[in-house]
Amino acid sequence: MILPAEWAPQSGVQLTWPHANTDWAYMLEEVEECFVRIAREIALRERLLIVSPEVENLKERLSKLMPLDHVTFASCPTNDTWARDHGAITLTETSDTAVVGGIDEVSGTAEVGSTSVAGGVPPKLLDFKFNGWGLKFAADKDNLITRQLVSKNVLCGEYVNCQGFVLEGGAIESDGLGTIMTTSTCLLSPNRNAHLNREEIEQHLLKTLCAQRVLWLDHGYLAGDDTDSHIDTLARFCSPDTIAYVQCSQTSDEHYTSLCRMEQQLRSFTNAQGRPYRLLPLPMPDAIFEGGERLPATYANFLIINGAVLFPTYNQPHNDRLAAKVLQQAFPDREIVGLDCRALIKQHGSLHCVTMQYPSAVLNPFL
Repeated sequence: MILPAEWAPQSGVQLTWPHANTDWAYMLEEVEECFVRIAREIALRERLLIVSPEVENLKERLSKLMPLDHVTFASCPTNDTWARDHGAITLTETSDTAVVGGIDEVSGTAEVGSTSVAGGVPPKLLDFKFNGWGLKFAADKDNLITRQLVSKNVLCGEYVNCQGFVLEGGAIESDGLGTIMTTSTCLLSPNRNAHLNREEIEQHLLKTLCAQRVLWLDHGYLAGDDTDSHIDTLARFCSPDTIAYVQCSQTSDEHYTSLCRMEQQLRSFTNAQGRPYRLLPLPMPDAIFEGGERLPATYANFLIINGAVLFPTYNQPHNDRLAAKVLQQAFPDREIVGLDCRALIKQHGSLHCVTMQYPSAVLNPFL
């Protein structure tokens, strides 16, 4: 088993929809417009899973805004919308397999925990503990979503309870070949796994994620970020030998020193064969403020889906175009699609943060 790279074939993507009992209440219409834009682009290319406590009402509203042929709805109580951090982290076989998906193709039923994959073993759905990024926010409902999706046959695979360890999907990057990239600021946060030291955390990651090595970034942050520097805001694998990262070139910017140190550390990294990575610098968005607070805008928070890369834009034409150009270099065979995510950063996240992709054989296509 292995943690596949995000560019591996996907069965679908999860969005956990905002509602009036989330922190989005004061700007619900604005953020829903952003979610609809994201939902449309995903559903054009693969199945979309929408999780919400208000499924029937939401389904009726969305039916007037977009086709729902490739959309699955699942009813679950939710605290918030950050699917990247409460979604299942999936391990799959290293080789390509023909997927039956644990579903009887005649009856259309699925058996939880016994998903069959022709010629192989079922995906493993790892359900780590989500504690609101180190006890900053309530997460009791969000922390139960994955097990509910498995019990409802929405996600097919072997459910693995990893609730003894706090880990968010946005905290890790995988090259699909056994290398995990993360940040020490996040994983060593005292409100996550304080009983473990760095070496113990690394060994836990290697064992649980079936990985061979961990690359630790010790520098880099974004003002206004609640996650203690998730890797998906700073540096991303684009292929086994390519990393796109946020570069700050303005010496007067508060991020300059830290991001320069991050860049230097990235230059010291080598792949499993001992060769330096191809590094592609993404622009630093111009500062965006809300209520006097700088918001954590970043172009590194892109989502790779089947045939395309969706990336956040911030109504900064020069920077938005430059980011698109860099991502096209990184993904020459994929369509690069920009989506205005100014609404998302008002709650300190962006496009990748509100999504969770599921590899082949995971998202039930018959619901």
